[in-house]
Amino acid sequence: MPKKFYVTTAIDYVNSWPHLGHALEKIQADVLARYNRSLKKDVFFLTGTDENSLKNVQSAQKEKISTKELVDRNFLKFKSLKEALNLSYDNFIRTTENRHIKGAQRLWLACQKDIYKKKYSGLYCVGCEEFYKENELENGLCPEHKTKTELIEEENYFFKLSKYQKEIKGVIDKNKLKIIPQTRKNEILSFISSGVEDICISRSSKRSHGWGIDVPGDDTQKIWVWFDALSNYINALGYADDDEEFKKWWQNNKNKIHIIGKGISRFHSVYWVGMLLSAGIALPDEIFVHGYLTVAGQKMSKSLGNVIDPFDLVKKYGTDAVRYYLLREITPTEDGDFTYEKLEQRYNADLAGGIGNLVARTVTMATKLNPKSKTLPARQSPCLCVSARRQVGAGGNPKQTQNPNLKKEIVRVNKSYKNSLEEFKFNEALKSIWELISFCNKYINEEKPWEALASPKATEGQGKKNASRVISDVLFALDKISDLLLPFLPETSEKIKKDVEGKKSEILFPKIAERRG
Repeated sequence: MPKKFYVTTAIDYVNSWPHLGHALEKIQADVLARYNRSLKKDVFFLTGTDENSLKNVQSAQKEKISTKELVDRNFLKFKSLKEALNLSYDNFIRTTENRHIKGAQRLWLACQKDIYKKKYSGLYCVGCEEFYKENELENGLCPEHKTKTELIEEENYFFKLSKYQKEIKGVIDKNKLKIIPQTRKNEILSFISSGVEDICISRSSKRSHGWGIDVPGDDTQKIWVWFDALSNYINALGYADDDEEFKKWWQNNKNKIHIIGKGISRFHSVYWVGMLLSAGIALPDEIFVHGYLTVAGQKMSKSLGNVIDPFDLVKKYGTDAVRYYLLREITPTEDGDFTYEKLEQRYNADLAGGIGNLVARTVTMATKLNPKSKTLPARQSPCLCVSARRQVGAGGNPKQTQNPNLKKEIVRVNKSYKNSLEEFKFNEALKSIWELISFCNKYINEEKPWEALASPKATEGQGKKNASRVISDVLFALDKISDLLLPFLPETSEKIKKDVEGKKSEILFPKIAERRG
């Protein structure tokens, strides 16, 4: 049986349309899903939308439409990221779906022994959907959204999170739940060590304007949006009905990974873990925490008004160019600043001038070697093409090329690539691929096969043999490069394979005029 791999993104609020920060997380998760499929694992990739937030209610009020109308409209924009970004997710869940509502209420009942009701007064940030202590604020403002909190006084239900403080700390400290990177793990352990308090997990139906999931047995209260939202990870698998999919992908799977942003690390690493422990449900295995995408040093945020529209970006530069920039330019665990200038520099240098140039020049020279052939021949010619892939060993070591330096470079890149992806270092994995691309471009420049092809006698003699050898080697390398690129740039990977197999060559990335000043 193939190994199982379950990967999820955070689900997004639909009070507005998606921005490039949402795209970053989806693309990272997509790379992991595609990579693990390439390893012949059984993969389940989940994403979705968080539709029960109070901020959705407020946005609908501003537009003078119903909350249902707003979430039904906006969720479609998030779902359409699949086509725009070429995402390969297997399921998309909405928290207004019946399967989610039933699952959230079942989880509540599973935690019932640790739930109690009391009157409460606290400072609430609607943007975070969380209460803050006064000493957690920055200059009196929410540290995440830089907005003023609201004083809330009402009777709500609470979850005994404090009861699980020691157990939560233990599973994280011993890496039973692995938090990546280490800095985020340290932050969570520090937070737990400072003292974990019980958390409010409901709000009045009146304050919710009737929007949200009813607390089981008490329709005067709505389930707190985070208690409800976190359960999406199991609800999409059929938790409400104890489906076999839930058992397969969650309960009996030791490879469950959440991909989230640093602003919601506490909810996933502490609150979610406490809820699962209370309910007697298996824990996730890994939580990968990425940084923010910033603009001029500020978090990209709808509330801050500095968003970059991913749809506009894809329309202008193409899907794979946007995927490449976000994966190569941004260090995954740190904040990364977006600028159009950086994107265009990466595009021209790495895409147009790197892989695009290598494919174009190689296929052009290979065609000149066989001008009468509509396809680049396989075995009987120096062009390895389709047969090359068939002659690569199970471990990925090249068996066909006779160039020892190329063999060594491919083995080195394979190892570096694999290690980087296993550590979520998407930028380093891409760097390895581009080192192989640079190796091939340098090899061509040093051997100058075009000189032999320019000769009237290019179809015979030693010159042709040398040119054939070089072009054959690079075609073989390109076939490997296309495999490595598949998780990152799936469209480009497919185009390279078509070119290497001898079909009509196309310009992968037309050079663009960079911005000035």
